[in-house]
Amino acid sequence: MKLDEKTIRKIAKLARIRVTDSEVASYATELSNILSLAEELKQVNTDNVPPMAGVGNNTLRARADKITDGGIREDVLANAPKAEFDCFAVPKVIE
Repeated sequence: MKLDEKTIRKIAKLARIRVTDSEVASYATELSNILSLAEELKQVNTDNVPPMAGVGNNTLRARADKITDGGIREDVLANAPKAEFDCFAVPKVIE
């Protein structure tokens, strides 16, 4: 698919991007090449290819759901500027 300079200027206007005359010519060529590649990819026969979410066969290891308190309360509260009653103490922001 070939994009002309008028189309590039319209796209730039819609995107509110200022482009120079030299950029318009460059973008027309680059975007036309990208669209040509997309058209080429449309021609690939994928009828016998099963749908997939990713290219790898990665699986997540399942673990038992256990409720814990994390066991790191002191470490977490050590990062707080101020702590009271085992909670982060923050300044009052609403009157």
